[in-house]
Amino acid sequence: MKQLNLPEYSFSISGKEGSEMIFDSIRRKYVKLTPEEWVRQNFVRYLIDKGGYPPGLIAIEVMSKYNDLKKRVDILVHDRTGKPVMIVECKSPETKLNDDVLEQITTYNYGFRVQYLVVTNGMFHYACRITDFDQLKHEDLFVIPLYEDLLT
Repeated sequence: MKQLNLPEYSFSISGKEGSEMIFDSIRRKYVKLTPEEWVRQNFVRYLIDKGGYPPGLIAIEVMSKYNDLKKRVDILVHDRTGKPVMIVECKSPETKLNDDVLEQITTYNYGFRVQYLVVTNGMFHYACRITDFDQLKHEDLFVIPLYEDLLT
């Protein structure tokens, strides 16, 4: 898999080339290793190791319902009371982070109304903090927030 703009981590990978499986420590099972999954697994490890995110408060592929649309949020982070506080959308390294991707995560957020949104393709990372849900106002963040910063 492609080297990402994240620290290098070690993973348990099994299977033949083209049908590899990677162990997801959050879901506690092997999942198909796709480019997007590679980004997700590396970013989750980054959140835990560098951001101080408790693994037990991270959920992966959580259903999000908005109107009649059912979607899956790649990574959903909760506070210590179980309330969602951040959504992360992961894309493959070849996917450009553009307005369509930002619109996608914004749509997912209608159901959760979290204050922090992150989009990553493993090479580039974009984070923002919602300042006004009704007016869709936000402020760009220059770094991925530490877990403790989400709670203040």
